[in-house]
Amino acid sequence: MKNNKSKTEKKTAVKNETDNKKPVLFVGAGPGDPELITVKGRRALAAADMIIYTGSLVPEAVLKWTDPKSIRMNSASMHLEQIVDKMTAEYSQGRKVVRLHTGDPSLYGAIFEQMAQLRRRSIPYRVIPGVTAAFAAAAAMGIEYTLPEICQTLILTRMSGRTPVPEAEQLALLAAHRASMAIYLSIGLIDQVADILEDAYGPDGTCAVVFRASQPEEKIIYTKTVSLSHTVKTENITHQALIIVGRVLDISVETLRYTSKLYDMNFAHGYRSDQSR
Repeated sequence: MKNNKSKTEKKTAVKNETDNKKPVLFVGAGPGDPELITVKGRRALAAADMIIYTGSLVPEAVLKWTDPKSIRMNSASMHLEQIVDKMTAEYSQGRKVVRLHTGDPSLYGAIFEQMAQLRRRSIPYRVIPGVTAAFAAAAAMGIEYTLPEICQTLILTRMSGRTPVPEAEQLALLAAHRASMAIYLSIGLIDQVADILEDAYGPDGTCAVVFRASQPEEKIIYTKTVSLSHTVKTENITHQALIIVGRVLDISVETLRYTSKLYDMNFAHGYRSDQSR
C-alpha cells in the first residue's frame, strides 16, 4: 500500500512539474514593421524569458516588444542542434521560450525540423502565425493578387538553388500558369529567374521587385521582365527582396473592368436578397 502511494506521489510530482512549464512558442515576427506582428505574437514576446531570433533577418525594431529583463539570443551563427539544445535547456528550467521567425513561420521558416527535434525530446510547442512579406508587398503596392476574371491564383515559390525544389515545382512549370506569383529567396539567381519569367509572361510582362517590404528601407521597383535582371543589378539589390509578377500589376483603378460578384447589387446570397426581383 505504501509503495503504491509512493508511486502515485511521484507521478503527481512529475505532472505538476510539467504543468508549470510552458510550451516553446514559434512566433511569426511579420515582414519587419514592428506593428505588423500579431497581437498574440506581441504578447508572447512580452511574456518571454528567452527569445531566440535570427539577427540577420529579424529587425531590431521588432524586439522592442520584449521584456528588457529577458534574454535575447541571435541564432544567425548557430546550427540546428545548438538552437534546439538551447531551447531544451531553457524549457527544462521552466522558462518561457520564444523562437522568433521573420514573416510567417510556416513559409520557408525551417521550423518543422526544429519541432521534430523538440517532439523527440517530449517538449511541447505551439505556433503563432505572422504576416508574410508577399502580403506586406501587396499592401505597399496597393494591389490585389486575385482580381475577378484576371487572376484567381497566387503562387508563392522560390527558385531552385542550394536548396533544391521538387521537379514538378520548377519555376518554369509554375510560371507557365501565368498566375500572380511571389518569388522568394531568389534574387541571387536573377538572371535565370528573369529568363523564365520573360518566356512565360512575355518581354512586356510587368513585374516588381520589393526590397524589405514594410521596413524603413523599403524600396519598390517596377519593370518589365525583359529588363528585370538589368534593373536588379543596377539597383544593387542582392538580398531580402521579393519578385512579384502577374497580370494584376497591369490593372489600375482606371483600367479595372471586372468586379466581384460579392458586392454586385443583382447577386443574391445568404445575407442579401436579389435586388433585381
